[in-house]
Amino acid sequence: MSMSRKQPADVARALAERGRQRARARDYAADSWRRETFTLPRPDAREKAREFFQRFPKAAYMTEVERWRELDDGRIEFTMRRLPTAD
Repeated sequence: MSMSRKQPADVARALAERGRQRARARDYAADSWRRETFTLPRPDAREKAREFFQRFPKAAYMTEVERWRELDDGRIEFTMRRLPTAD
């Protein structure tokens, strides 16, 4: 029975290829969403989010506030995420 011994370079190559395949899979999945980031005062941020949900209804576009944070100056930075088209 012949056993092939792997060299460290072979293992490194295999691990690098596996990492590239995972990165391609993440990039493909990420490309299916449309994102827009806004930085607005709190009342304007609320209004912009409402407008976004009216323009791209959650039921059709799976619209959501992906992330948000309050900045030191009191403005709100938020990212809206949606599918590109409704079925």
